[in-house]
Amino acid sequence: MTRQKSDPPIQEPFDPSVYQSRSSRQPGDRNITRYGFDFHPQVFFVSAGLILLFVLVTLVFQEPAEAAFGAVQSFIATAMGWFLILSVSLYLGIAVLLAFSKFGKIRLGGQDAKPDFPTFAWVAMLMSAGMGIGLMFWSVAEPIFHFQDPPALIGTIEPSSSAAAQQALGITFFHWGLHAWGIYALVGLSLCFFTYNWGLPLTIRSVFYPILGERIYGWPGNVVDILAVASTLFGLATSLGFGVQQVNAGLNFLFNLPISVPVQVGLIAIITGFATASVVSGLDAGVRRLSELNMILAAVFMTFVLLVGPTLFVLGTFVQTTGYYLASLPTLSFWTETFEGTSWQNSWTVFYWGWWISWSPFVGIFIARVSKGRTIREFVLGVLLLPTALTFLWMSVFGGTAMFMELGDSAGIIGDAVGKNVATALFVMLQQLPLTGITSFVGIVLVVVFFVTSSDSGSLVVDSLTSGGKLESPVTQRVFWAITEGVVAAVLLLGGGLQALQTASITTGLPFAVVLLVMCYSLYRGLNQELAMIEAKKLQGVANPIPNGLGEKPLVEEAIAR
Repeated sequence: MTRQKSDPPIQEPFDPSVYQSRSSRQPGDRNITRYGFDFHPQVFFVSAGLILLFVLVTLVFQEPAEAAFGAVQSFIATAMGWFLILSVSLYLGIAVLLAFSKFGKIRLGGQDAKPDFPTFAWVAMLMSAGMGIGLMFWSVAEPIFHFQDPPALIGTIEPSSSAAAQQALGITFFHWGLHAWGIYALVGLSLCFFTYNWGLPLTIRSVFYPILGERIYGWPGNVVDILAVASTLFGLATSLGFGVQQVNAGLNFLFNLPISVPVQVGLIAIITGFATASVVSGLDAGVRRLSELNMILAAVFMTFVLLVGPTLFVLGTFVQTTGYYLASLPTLSFWTETFEGTSWQNSWTVFYWGWWISWSPFVGIFIARVSKGRTIREFVLGVLLLPTALTFLWMSVFGGTAMFMELGDSAGIIGDAVGKNVATALFVMLQQLPLTGITSFVGIVLVVVFFVTSSDSGSLVVDSLTSGGKLESPVTQRVFWAITEGVVAAVLLLGGGLQALQTASITTGLPFAVVLLVMCYSLYRGLNQELAMIEAKKLQGVANPIPNGLGEKPLVEEAIAR
């Protein structure tokens, strides 16, 4: 029977899938599929070509390349540092506002969606992907740096004093705290929402659909995803380089293994093999299990250092430094060093902000993949508060223990190690505690596992970007990207280009800072439409809107249009 215009609307159970796909396109619908690969040709080939070109230029023209990237970094820090500082503070503010706004009740994946992973596994994967190796590398070294050379934040502070110690730990909290996770929360939320609520590909381009519409599948979207791929691989290769240097330093400490580039390349090959095996296992069996193991091992490691170290001092450090951080947060968030006329901030805060922004495509996409089923309020508060609290506790235990030693009878030991080789700082601190051999070995294992989880989660992210946003792709393709990450890190270590790569990854933070500001506006528009749909559903009860093309406009679309 043919339905007439005058007939009343058909009453059927509400089907949210009608509204989940806002685009006529499907993820990866124009991919090339052959030889065990399934990829978006423009993003895949251009990204791979740019990465190959960068590696070759760095190897062949090492000194000019480093000079050029150094000049770019200096320009960004000097001329655009204020912009990065303002932008990152805005991201955090927007994330908090979204959590407590009318949008907080929207559930990612639909109002009936359930979380794919339990909270413990979720937090474990957040920590492993978001900070991982960095926490192991900098938890001792960074506070000592600020302790020996305190910035003129609140006036002149005597180096290596108690006031310098408190400020040093507070600044470290600032660099690794809410601002960093605010960036990740905003990008992860945008991607999770547009992927699971709107049925769009899990790629950066999708967050601009409310602004660009179907044009996200054209050259503007390709450019955004190519930049995201390059940023992710550069950032990963740099972190993997840091990680393998620390593993090499630990093995030298325990077994006198020489600290050299060939040894580090060999370590990269071995650890990349573990990462590849994890990638083959998949998200649930590989990344999840490793992340949970990592969290348990890290908890045991931290608890041991807490109990055998200066326990009361560490606990007091955690409480006092958290208070100092919260009290200083408004000043720290907007401090641009304008009146001091110094350049400390360009080397630290601006560096970190550009670094976190350049990593946001990687961490944001990974967070999105594991966060379906949570409300926006739960998502934002979980991503902001839980990893931040755990990071502060970790920094208090390791940084606080190192600070206790520097303020006491062991003054200068860790400081000298930081000055000579930053990668050895953790092991020199452990040397002052009982069971040095065991704890150092556990520290090496932790770095390796963090290395593996960062590599395999990064491979999944790059794979998603280069496959047109598909959540599942051939194992061969995931293995390709896992190996590529290791090869890039190894080649740049051989060519001495790790410093240039680090600078390049930071440099990608500036254009992405602009992208993220536009993303905030696009997310706001998308959430407004989603909320209108939810309210319309409540108004019409269980009525199923009439599909397009049957002569009448669905009630949901009318609500959105209003």
